Amino acid sequence: MAILSDRDITEGLRSGYLGISDYSDRSLTPNGYDLRIAEVSVRGDPDVKREGTVSIPPRTMFYVSTVERVRMPPDVCAQLWLRTTWIRRGVIGAFGKIDAGFEGTLTLGAYNATDDPVEMPVGERFCQMVFETLSSRTEKDYSQRSGNYQGQTGVTLEPVRRRSRRWLEGLGSPRPKGRKT
Repeated sequence: MAILSDRDITEGLRSGYLGISDYSDRSLTPNGYDLRIAEVSVRGDPDVKREGTVSIPPRTMFYVSTVERVRMPPDVCAQLWLRTTWIRRGVIGAFGKIDAGFEGTLTLGAYNATDDPVEMPVGERFCQMVFETLSSRTEKDYSQRSGNYQGQTGVTLEPVRRRSRRWLEGLGSPRPKGRKT
């Protein structure tokens, strides 16, 4: 395993090996890329905010979707790390890896652990994506395994495949128990 440098990332983007839409030079770091906030969804508030500054109430869970849409090749995954700017303001985030073969925007969960509101400007850098090479190419990438969030756009809390299946059934909600198709 190796971590891709800024040089590796820009060459990967130039060649089409890696994909980052809405790329910003400001977001490139020596060993990663900072993903920016496109949307904020505060738990308990039905409105998703897409502009301005969002005030996150104290002790509240919230979700962020990224401006960037990423496309991972079959031999690279990425770790996500909350920027220390947000940690210093009392935000806690627990992120996983972006699997090899994933394509889409990212939905990231976080928590305002303070007793004060935290201001989240839409467009601001939120977390760093650190690319790691796998020891070999995957047999089956993310899209071929679970692929639950493949192609997602915006704050996505429910797997994309389940939403698509419900839409195709024309129900708009899960199938009633006992009903077969």
